[in-house]
Amino acid sequence: MAETLARLDTEDSSWINLHYHSGFGNHFSSEAKPGALPADQNNPLLCPFGLYAEQISGTSFTAPRRLNQRSWLYRIKPSVTHEPFHPRSPPHGRLVGDFNQSNSSANPTQLRWKPADPPDSPTDFVDGLYTVCGAGSAFLRHGYAIHMYTANKSMDGAFCNADGDFLIVPQEGRLWITTECGQLQVSPGEIVVLPQGFRFSINLPDGPSRGYVAEIFGTHFQLPDLGPIGSNGLAAARHFLTPTAWFEDRIHPGYVIVQKFGGELFTAKQDFSPFNVVAWHGNYVPYKYDLNKFCPFNSVLIDHGDPSINTVLTAPSDKPGVALLDFVIFPPRWLVAEHTFRPPYYHRNCMSEFMGLIFGQYEAKADGFLPGGASLHSCMTPHGPDTKTYEATIAQGDDAGPSRLRATMAFMFESSLIPRVCQWSLESPHLDPDYYQCWIGLRSHFSYNDTDEATDGIHNASV
Repeated sequence: MAETLARLDTEDSSWINLHYHSGFGNHFSSEAKPGALPADQNNPLLCPFGLYAEQISGTSFTAPRRLNQRSWLYRIKPSVTHEPFHPRSPPHGRLVGDFNQSNSSANPTQLRWKPADPPDSPTDFVDGLYTVCGAGSAFLRHGYAIHMYTANKSMDGAFCNADGDFLIVPQEGRLWITTECGQLQVSPGEIVVLPQGFRFSINLPDGPSRGYVAEIFGTHFQLPDLGPIGSNGLAAARHFLTPTAWFEDRIHPGYVIVQKFGGELFTAKQDFSPFNVVAWHGNYVPYKYDLNKFCPFNSVLIDHGDPSINTVLTAPSDKPGVALLDFVIFPPRWLVAEHTFRPPYYHRNCMSEFMGLIFGQYEAKADGFLPGGASLHSCMTPHGPDTKTYEATIAQGDDAGPSRLRATMAFMFESSLIPRVCQWSLESPHLDPDYYQCWIGLRSHFSYNDTDEATDGIHNASV
């Protein structure tokens, strides 16, 4: 068990201890009141302290044991005790769970967005969340969505995503997240995964916050296989932290649950807090990870490793080695390769790449790609270092010694599915219409010594 200090945004600004379980994919047991967990079975006739037993399943009952995910929650009142759901009014209008021609479009152009401004009016995480792009359908349980958020207000009720798992990457402002399994504090430089179906509430102890969200339908994130790397490296399982049981037993008249279902929002009222879980056990849980603990691998002689070497989490597809969505980071590290163009190389990819910047400067973009901003390079759309980066790199020649990238953290959501881009993202005032110009200045450095006279610049290969 690991421990960290955190501060709630309370009037007295008192500090409290948050305790976490450590490990990825483990089966955990946690109780906020000793003796609240049934000792020998999941669902006794009478649970300790008169609690209700409730299971939450993240996979089908018959999924192979190595893939099966579920947890048992022991709560004061079961989550079924609420009024009927009704469509949220007014509707959100900028969330998508089923990507089609009516709500999004294909666009192969390189796209880049500047950082979004803080909201002008009180806006919580739910109202500040908007879809940028995605593919597939939550109804068909296959695909993904990429969202961004800006918020300046803590949530009053709770949110539940019935569509898929959220991977949240805060870029500015800490998130204090209360879940049915306990509480987490997530700072910029950390990520949190909130699995499908869990109810949660997000408070903002530092005021305005913004960040990125990847949502996956029909599967869950896992650690990537390491292959020839061996048994160590990249993200270590022990550095993933899961909350410990915490509960509140209070009457909340008119408490609102907002549920995302098929990309639409519905609300239901109940008279108690959903965070009334006194004890729980299982392996289907929220968790967080500190990106600064990532152990990167790199070339130590020549050439440039593929970005897949920096994968933190992956959501695999049915094809071996092909990801529905990878979460990849570009952290501080040493660059030592000789006779090598060290920034990311020019590239056309069968995968689609959505990038964000948490802090610092991205190594392939000297200008324009800012913390809180984003870019999208879709399937087979060319991309790579901008003109300034290329010219500065080759100017060093082979005299460049070892160098260290410091104070930077960029990331990428990479998918085998081609994204459709939401119209409001294409019409956003933050869309950079001049992004393409960062490559326009690339000039030809081609030179040759040919004794034969060229005709119209055409040369045949020598055999």
